[in-house]
Amino acid sequence: MRLTLLGTGDARQVPVYGCQCQGCQAAYADPRLRRRPCSALVELGDQRWLIDSGLPDLTERFPPRSFSGILQTHYHADHAQGLLHLRWGQGLVIQVHGPADPEGLSDLYKHPGILDFSQPFAAFETRSLGELQVTALPLLHSKPTLGYLLEGGGRRVAYLTDTVGLPEDTSAYLQKQPLDVLVLDCSLPPQPQAPRNHNDLNLALTIIEELKPERGVLTHVGHTLDAWLIEHGDELPGHVLVARDGMEI
Repeated sequence: MRLTLLGTGDARQVPVYGCQCQGCQAAYADPRLRRRPCSALVELGDQRWLIDSGLPDLTERFPPRSFSGILQTHYHADHAQGLLHLRWGQGLVIQVHGPADPEGLSDLYKHPGILDFSQPFAAFETRSLGELQVTALPLLHSKPTLGYLLEGGGRRVAYLTDTVGLPEDTSAYLQKQPLDVLVLDCSLPPQPQAPRNHNDLNLALTIIEELKPERGVLTHVGHTLDAWLIEHGDELPGHVLVARDGMEI
């Protein structure tokens, strides 16, 4: 199994428009430090699934029929805006598997074009996609949101963004078997108060300690965390990595 992190930023991305913090200045100076909308690509055998569709240039990155479909975590714009253009294609149908959300994003459900939203995931439902097994995991966010457990090729990888903490049922489910990799929302540096909607570093490290993956990979990173890491990055545990756009796992 190969998981490529196409984008690793939060809704504002990095650099943030108009910001002069250390994290943003570093990203202006070095394009490799920029962060685009949080998304990924999982590949196994003949299966090639996008996880989220927030990149606005999906139609340029992925020629028709070059991927199997989309595993949508939720329908906030920074995770789904690429669908608004993709839907107007022709000559094919693209399956979008995600949470049941009566609102979705904008008018996508009313005018889906080539997108098929007819098979939303139920909580903890597992689907076999060729050699790839995908289980939908409920998360804690301001819209209906799912993470995904990806199993195949002898590997077990959890991709969990956006969330603030984990529901007890999801945590218990993931503790049943060891994870090779946990890709986890970590938008903020350590906060003095409990965060809302997204993990800070304290909460992310607590989750990693509870689930005990071989490797933890922090994604959905905001500019304030990047700025904090410039001075404190060496304080992270050795098995915890900060994701970068284009990273392959």
